[in-house]
Amino acid sequence: MIASTLTQVHDHLALDPLPRRILMTADPIGGVWSYMLELVRGLAGYGIEVSLATMGQPLSLEQRREAADEGNLTLYESVYRLEWMDDPWEDVERSGNWLLALEAELRPDLVHLNGYVHAALPWRTPCLVAAHSCMLSWWQAVRRDEPPPSFEQYHRRVLQGVAAADLVVAPTAAMLEAIEKLYLPLPNALVIHNARGRTRFRPGRKEDFILSVGRIWDDAKNIGALARSAYDLPWPVYVAGEQNRPGGGGSVSMDGVNRLGFLAPETLAPWYAAASVYALPARYEPFGLTILEAALSGCALVLGDIPSLRELWEGAAVFVDPDQGEALQDELCALCADRERLASLGEKALARSRSFSAAKMTAGYLAAYRQLVAG
Repeated sequence: MIASTLTQVHDHLALDPLPRRILMTADPIGGVWSYMLELVRGLAGYGIEVSLATMGQPLSLEQRREAADEGNLTLYESVYRLEWMDDPWEDVERSGNWLLALEAELRPDLVHLNGYVHAALPWRTPCLVAAHSCMLSWWQAVRRDEPPPSFEQYHRRVLQGVAAADLVVAPTAAMLEAIEKLYLPLPNALVIHNARGRTRFRPGRKEDFILSVGRIWDDAKNIGALARSAYDLPWPVYVAGEQNRPGGGGSVSMDGVNRLGFLAPETLAPWYAAASVYALPARYEPFGLTILEAALSGCALVLGDIPSLRELWEGAAVFVDPDQGEALQDELCALCADRERLASLGEKALARSRSFSAAKMTAGYLAAYRQLVAG
Protein backbone atom coordinates (compact mmCIF):
# COMPACT_ATOMS: atom_id res chain seq x y z
CA MET A 1 0.00 0.00 0.00
CA ILE A 2 2.78 2.46 0.96
CA ALA A 3 4.83 1.54 -2.12
CA SER A 4 1.76 2.04 -4.32
CA THR A 5 1.10 5.45 -2.79
CA LEU A 6 4.73 6.53 -3.27
CA THR A 7 4.57 5.42 -6.90
CA GLN A 8 1.43 7.49 -7.42
CA VAL A 9 3.09 10.52 -5.84
CA HIS A 10 6.19 10.06 -8.02
CA ASP A 11 4.06 9.71 -11.16
CA HIS A 12 2.11 12.83 -10.23
CA LEU A 13 5.31 14.84 -9.65
CA ALA A 14 6.68 13.64 -12.99
CA LEU A 15 3.75 15.39 -14.67
CA ASP A 16 4.40 18.68 -12.89
CA PRO A 17 6.51 21.28 -14.69
CA LEU A 18 10.21 21.73 -14.03
CA PRO A 19 11.63 25.19 -13.37
CA ARG A 20 13.35 26.66 -16.41
CA ARG A 21 15.53 29.07 -14.43
CA ILE A 22 16.78 28.85 -10.84
CA LEU A 23 18.37 31.64 -8.82
CA MET A 24 20.92 29.88 -6.60
CA THR A 25 23.33 31.17 -3.97
CA ALA A 26 26.69 29.65 -3.08
CA ASP A 27 30.01 30.53 -1.52
CA PRO A 28 33.41 29.54 -2.92
CA ILE A 29 34.96 28.70 0.46
CA GLY A 30 34.13 25.03 1.09
CA GLY A 31 32.38 21.97 -0.25
CA VAL A 32 29.24 23.88 -1.23
CA TRP A 33 31.06 24.96 -4.40
CA SER A 34 31.69 21.33 -5.47
CA TYR A 35 28.12 20.37 -4.53
CA MET A 36 26.78 23.26 -6.61
CA LEU A 37 28.79 22.31 -9.69
CA GLU A 38 27.61 18.69 -9.54
CA LEU A 39 23.99 19.78 -9.27
CA VAL A 40 24.32 22.33 -12.09
CA ARG A 41 25.79 19.63 -14.34
CA GLY A 42 22.88 17.35 -13.54
CA LEU A 43 20.30 20.06 -14.18
CA ALA A 44 21.84 20.84 -17.58
CA GLY A 45 20.44 17.58 -18.95
CA TYR A 46 16.93 18.90 -18.23
CA GLY A 47 17.45 22.28 -19.85
CA ILE A 48 17.45 24.13 -16.50
CA GLU A 49 19.39 27.41 -16.39
CA VAL A 50 21.05 28.40 -13.11
CA SER A 51 21.80 32.01 -12.20
CA LEU A 52 24.44 31.71 -9.48
CA ALA A 53 24.93 34.50 -6.94
CA THR A 54 28.18 34.05 -5.02
CA MET A 55 29.12 35.67 -1.72
CA GLY A 56 31.78 35.37 0.96
CA GLN A 57 34.99 36.02 -0.97
CA PRO A 58 36.17 36.44 -4.57
CA LEU A 59 36.24 33.35 -6.75
CA SER A 60 39.62 31.94 -7.67
CA LEU A 61 40.68 31.80 -11.31
CA GLU A 62 40.10 28.05 -11.19
CA GLN A 63 36.55 28.51 -9.89
CA ARG A 64 35.76 31.06 -12.58
CA ARG A 65 37.01 28.59 -15.16
CA GLU A 66 34.85 25.84 -13.67
CA ALA A 67 31.81 28.11 -13.77
CA ALA A 68 32.52 29.11 -17.37
CA ASP A 69 32.67 25.44 -18.37
CA GLU A 70 29.01 24.95 -17.44
CA GLY A 71 26.87 26.15 -20.34
CA ASN A 72 23.71 26.45 -18.21
CA LEU A 73 25.38 28.56 -15.48
CA THR A 74 25.46 32.37 -15.38
CA LEU A 75 27.63 33.89 -12.67
CA TYR A 76 26.79 36.91 -10.52
CA GLU A 77 29.69 37.54 -8.18
CA SER A 78 29.90 39.52 -4.94
CA VAL A 79 32.02 39.54 -1.77
CA TYR A 80 29.28 40.22 0.79
CA ARG A 81 30.09 38.62 4.14
CA LEU A 82 28.22 35.43 4.91
CA GLU A 83 25.90 34.93 7.86
CA TRP A 84 28.41 32.72 9.73
CA MET A 85 31.28 35.21 9.45
CA ASP A 86 32.24 37.77 12.09
CA ASP A 87 29.93 40.81 12.29
CA PRO A 88 28.16 40.05 8.99
CA TRP A 89 24.76 41.66 9.45
CA GLU A 90 25.19 44.89 7.48
CA ASP A 91 26.51 42.84 4.57
CA VAL A 92 23.67 40.34 4.98
CA GLU A 93 21.17 43.17 4.55
CA ARG A 94 22.99 44.50 1.48
CA SER A 95 23.25 41.05 -0.07
CA GLY A 96 19.55 40.49 0.59
CA ASN A 97 18.67 43.59 -1.37
CA TRP A 98 21.03 42.49 -4.14
CA LEU A 99 19.38 39.07 -4.32
CA LEU A 100 15.88 40.55 -4.49
CA ALA A 101 17.03 42.82 -7.31
CA LEU A 102 18.40 39.78 -9.14
CA GLU A 103 15.09 37.99 -8.68
CA ALA A 104 13.21 40.97 -10.11
CA GLU A 105 15.58 41.18 -13.08
CA LEU A 106 15.93 37.46 -13.87
CA ARG A 107 12.41 36.27 -12.99
CA PRO A 108 13.42 32.76 -11.90
CA ASP A 109 10.90 30.01 -11.29
CA LEU A 110 12.61 29.00 -8.04
CA VAL A 111 15.13 30.27 -5.50
CA HIS A 112 17.64 27.73 -4.14
CA LEU A 113 19.57 29.08 -1.15
CA ASN A 114 22.69 27.39 0.20
CA GLY A 115 22.31 29.40 3.38
CA TYR A 116 19.51 30.22 5.82
CA VAL A 117 18.98 33.88 6.60
CA HIS A 118 17.96 35.06 3.13
CA ALA A 119 15.02 32.65 3.09
CA ALA A 120 13.15 35.24 5.17
CA LEU A 121 13.27 37.76 2.32
CA PRO A 122 9.96 38.57 0.56
CA TRP A 123 10.55 36.28 -2.40
CA ARG A 124 8.05 36.24 -5.24
CA THR A 125 8.94 32.65 -6.10
CA PRO A 126 9.20 29.43 -4.04
CA CYS A 127 12.30 29.17 -1.87
CA LEU A 128 14.31 26.04 -1.07
CA VAL A 129 17.01 26.04 1.63
CA ALA A 130 19.82 23.47 1.56
CA ALA A 131 21.07 22.93 5.13
CA HIS A 132 24.74 22.08 4.62
CA SER A 133 25.87 23.00 8.15
CA CYS A 134 25.23 25.62 10.81
CA MET A 135 27.23 27.48 13.43
CA LEU A 136 25.24 26.22 16.42
CA SER A 137 25.55 22.54 15.52
CA TRP A 138 29.23 23.16 14.67
CA TRP A 139 29.81 24.74 18.08
CA GLN A 140 28.13 21.94 20.00
CA ALA A 141 30.06 19.25 18.12
CA VAL A 142 33.46 20.96 18.14
CA ARG A 143 33.47 23.00 21.35
CA ARG A 144 31.21 20.57 23.28
CA ASP A 145 29.49 23.48 24.97
CA GLU A 146 26.50 25.77 24.66
CA PRO A 147 27.04 28.61 22.16
CA PRO A 148 28.03 31.99 23.64
CA PRO A 149 25.59 34.94 23.82
CA SER A 150 27.20 36.42 20.70
CA PHE A 151 25.44 33.68 18.70
CA GLU A 152 21.96 34.84 19.71
CA GLN A 153 21.40 37.02 16.66
CA TYR A 154 22.64 34.25 14.38
CA HIS A 155 20.19 31.84 16.02
CA ARG A 156 17.29 34.27 15.66
CA ARG A 157 18.02 35.09 12.03
CA VAL A 158 18.52 31.46 11.00
CA LEU A 159 15.30 30.51 12.80
CA GLN A 160 13.43 33.15 10.81
CA GLY A 161 14.93 31.87 7.57
CA VAL A 162 14.19 28.22 8.23
CA ALA A 163 10.62 29.05 9.26
CA ALA A 164 10.07 31.03 6.05
CA ALA A 165 11.54 28.44 3.64
CA ASP A 166 9.06 26.51 1.52
CA LEU A 167 11.29 23.42 1.72
CA VAL A 168 14.43 22.52 3.67
CA VAL A 169 16.79 19.89 2.28
CA ALA A 170 19.64 18.33 4.28
CA PRO A 171 22.43 16.02 3.05
CA THR A 172 21.96 13.56 5.95
CA ALA A 173 19.26 12.67 8.43
CA ALA A 174 21.71 13.61 11.20
CA MET A 175 21.97 17.17 9.85
CA LEU A 176 18.20 17.47 9.47
CA GLU A 177 17.71 16.26 13.03
CA ALA A 178 20.21 18.86 14.28
CA ILE A 179 18.38 21.67 12.47
CA GLU A 180 15.02 20.63 13.92
CA LYS A 181 16.48 20.28 17.41
CA LEU A 182 18.25 23.65 17.38
CA TYR A 183 15.61 25.72 15.60
CA LEU A 184 12.14 24.26 15.04
CA PRO A 185 10.28 21.20 13.71
CA LEU A 186 10.04 21.40 9.94
CA PRO A 187 6.70 20.61 8.28
CA ASN A 188 8.33 20.33 4.85
CA ALA A 189 11.82 18.82 4.86
CA LEU A 190 13.68 15.94 3.29
CA VAL A 191 17.11 14.34 2.95
CA ILE A 192 18.94 14.34 -0.39
CA HIS A 193 22.44 12.93 -0.25
CA ASN A 194 25.24 14.90 -1.86
CA ALA A 195 27.17 13.38 -4.72
CA ARG A 196 30.33 13.50 -6.82
CA GLY A 197 30.70 12.36 -10.41
CA ARG A 198 32.59 9.10 -10.94
CA THR A 199 34.54 10.16 -14.00
CA ARG A 200 37.02 12.36 -12.12
CA PHE A 201 37.73 10.13 -9.11
CA ARG A 202 38.85 6.55 -9.77
CA PRO A 203 41.09 4.02 -8.02
CA GLY A 204 44.70 3.82 -9.15
CA ARG A 205 47.79 1.92 -8.16
CA LYS A 206 47.91 2.28 -4.40
CA GLU A 207 51.01 3.50 -2.60
CA ASP A 208 52.05 3.45 1.04
CA PHE A 209 50.83 6.80 2.31
CA ILE A 210 47.90 8.33 4.20
CA LEU A 211 45.94 11.25 2.77
CA SER A 212 43.67 13.83 4.40
CA VAL A 213 41.85 16.69 2.69
CA GLY A 214 39.95 19.57 4.23
CA ARG A 215 40.06 23.08 5.62
CA ILE A 216 43.07 22.90 7.92
CA TRP A 217 41.89 25.95 9.85
CA ASP A 218 38.53 24.33 10.69
CA ASP A 219 38.62 22.46 14.00
CA ALA A 220 35.62 20.43 12.84
CA LYS A 221 37.84 18.55 10.37
CA ASN A 222 40.25 17.75 13.22
CA ILE A 223 43.16 17.23 10.85
CA GLY A 224 45.44 18.39 13.67
CA ALA A 225 44.79 15.08 15.46
CA LEU A 226 46.21 13.25 12.46
CA ALA A 227 49.22 15.56 12.36
CA ARG A 228 49.97 14.93 16.04
CA SER A 229 50.15 11.20 15.30
CA ALA A 230 52.11 11.53 12.09
CA TYR A 231 55.61 11.07 13.51
CA ASP A 232 54.57 7.75 15.06
CA LEU A 233 52.95 6.29 11.94
CA PRO A 234 54.74 3.82 9.62
CA TRP A 235 53.60 5.67 6.48
CA PRO A 236 53.93 9.35 5.56
CA VAL A 237 50.90 11.61 5.84
CA TYR A 238 49.93 14.09 3.11
CA VAL A 239 47.43 16.87 3.78
CA ALA A 240 45.71 19.03 1.16
CA GLY A 241 43.56 21.99 2.06
CA GLU A 242 43.32 25.68 2.72
CA GLN A 243 45.40 26.91 5.68
CA ASN A 244 44.22 30.54 5.65
CA ARG A 245 41.05 31.39 7.51
CA PRO A 246 38.51 33.36 5.45
CA GLY A 247 38.14 37.06 6.11
CA GLY A 248 41.81 37.59 6.96
CA GLY A 249 41.69 35.50 10.12
CA GLY A 250 45.27 34.28 9.81
CA SER A 251 46.71 30.91 8.85
CA VAL A 252 47.26 27.60 10.63
CA SER A 253 50.62 25.84 10.71
CA MET A 254 50.95 22.07 10.91
CA ASP A 255 54.03 19.96 11.58
CA GLY A 256 54.67 16.28 10.96
CA VAL A 257 52.80 16.07 7.65
CA ASN A 258 53.58 16.78 4.03
CA ARG A 259 51.50 19.83 3.15
CA LEU A 260 50.16 19.99 -0.37
CA GLY A 261 48.29 23.29 -0.04
CA PHE A 262 44.94 23.86 -1.68
CA LEU A 263 44.56 21.66 -4.78
CA ALA A 264 41.99 21.89 -7.55
CA PRO A 265 39.93 18.71 -8.10
CA GLU A 266 41.84 17.57 -11.18
CA THR A 267 45.14 18.00 -9.30
CA LEU A 268 43.80 16.30 -6.20
CA ALA A 269 42.34 13.28 -8.02
CA PRO A 270 45.72 11.52 -8.59
CA TRP A 271 46.51 11.84 -4.88
CA TYR A 272 43.24 10.11 -4.00
CA ALA A 273 43.89 7.44 -6.63
CA ALA A 274 47.31 6.61 -5.16
CA ALA A 275 46.50 6.91 -1.43
CA SER A 276 45.94 3.63 0.39
CA VAL A 277 44.27 5.29 3.40
CA TYR A 278 42.11 8.37 3.70
CA ALA A 279 41.86 9.68 7.27
CA LEU A 280 39.48 12.36 8.53
CA PRO A 281 38.84 12.09 12.30
CA ALA A 282 36.15 14.77 12.03
CA ARG A 283 34.25 16.10 15.02
CA TYR A 284 31.61 17.63 12.75
CA GLU A 285 30.88 16.73 9.14
CA PRO A 286 27.26 16.96 7.91
CA PHE A 287 28.16 14.98 4.76
CA GLY A 288 31.81 15.12 3.70
CA LEU A 289 32.47 15.38 -0.03
CA THR A 290 36.19 14.70 0.41
CA ILE A 291 35.33 11.38 2.05
CA LEU A 292 33.16 10.49 -0.93
CA GLU A 293 35.95 11.46 -3.32
CA ALA A 294 38.34 9.20 -1.43
CA ALA A 295 35.84 6.34 -1.45
CA LEU A 296 35.31 6.73 -5.20
CA SER A 297 39.09 6.39 -5.46
CA GLY A 298 39.13 3.11 -3.50
CA CYS A 299 40.83 4.42 -0.35
CA ALA A 300 40.37 2.66 2.97
CA LEU A 301 38.48 5.14 5.18
CA VAL A 302 39.36 6.04 8.78
CA LEU A 303 36.74 8.50 10.01
CA GLY A 304 35.54 10.29 13.10
CA ASP A 305 32.86 8.36 14.95
CA ILE A 306 30.00 10.83 14.62
CA PRO A 307 26.32 10.23 13.69
CA SER A 308 26.42 11.65 10.16
CA LEU A 309 29.45 9.58 9.10
CA ARG A 310 28.04 6.43 10.73
CA GLU A 311 24.83 7.05 8.79
CA LEU A 312 26.69 7.19 5.48
CA TRP A 313 29.64 4.81 5.91
CA GLU A 314 28.66 2.20 8.52
CA GLY A 315 30.19 -1.12 7.43
CA ALA A 316 32.48 0.55 4.90
CA ALA A 317 34.94 2.44 7.15
CA VAL A 318 36.91 2.35 10.39
CA PHE A 319 35.56 4.76 13.01
CA VAL A 320 37.57 6.41 15.78
CA ASP A 321 36.66 8.76 18.61
CA PRO A 322 37.76 12.20 17.36
CA ASP A 323 39.11 13.05 20.82
CA GLN A 324 41.17 9.87 21.22
CA GLY A 325 44.45 10.52 19.42
CA GLU A 326 45.96 7.24 20.58
CA ALA A 327 43.03 5.28 19.14
CA LEU A 328 43.52 7.03 15.79
CA GLN A 329 47.21 6.21 15.83
CA ASP A 330 46.56 2.56 16.78
CA GLU A 331 43.98 2.08 14.03
CA LEU A 332 46.23 3.62 11.39
CA CYS A 333 49.24 1.56 12.46
CA ALA A 334 47.19 -1.65 12.42
CA LEU A 335 45.73 -0.83 9.02
CA CYS A 336 49.11 -0.06 7.46
CA ALA A 337 50.33 -3.48 8.60
CA ASP A 338 47.36 -5.45 7.25
CA ARG A 339 47.29 -5.45 3.45
CA GLU A 340 44.29 -7.76 3.22
CA ARG A 341 42.14 -5.61 5.50
CA LEU A 342 43.34 -2.49 3.71
CA ALA A 343 42.21 -3.84 0.34
CA SER A 344 38.90 -5.05 1.77
CA LEU A 345 38.08 -1.65 3.26
CA GLY A 346 38.97 0.08 0.01
CA GLU A 347 36.60 -2.21 -1.90
CA LYS A 348 33.81 -1.63 0.62
CA ALA A 349 34.26 2.13 0.45
CA LEU A 350 34.19 2.04 -3.35
CA ALA A 351 31.02 -0.08 -3.36
CA ARG A 352 29.28 2.25 -0.88
CA SER A 353 30.31 5.34 -2.84
CA ARG A 354 28.13 4.21 -5.73
CA SER A 355 25.08 4.85 -3.54
CA PHE A 356 25.79 8.59 -3.75
CA SER A 357 25.53 9.12 -7.48
CA ALA A 358 25.11 12.45 -9.23
CA ALA A 359 22.08 11.05 -11.07
CA LYS A 360 20.38 10.18 -7.78
CA MET A 361 21.09 13.60 -6.28
CA THR A 362 19.80 15.34 -9.40
CA ALA A 363 16.63 13.23 -9.37
CA GLY A 364 16.03 14.12 -5.73
CA TYR A 365 16.30 17.84 -6.41
CA LEU A 366 14.17 17.62 -9.55
CA ALA A 367 11.37 16.03 -7.51
CA ALA A 368 11.73 18.76 -4.87
CA TYR A 369 11.72 21.51 -7.50
CA ARG A 370 8.62 20.05 -9.17
CA GLN A 371 6.85 19.98 -5.83
CA LEU A 372 7.64 23.63 -5.17
CA VAL A 373 6.84 24.89 -8.67
CA ALA A 374 3.55 22.98 -8.73
CA GLY A 375 2.67 24.29 -5.27
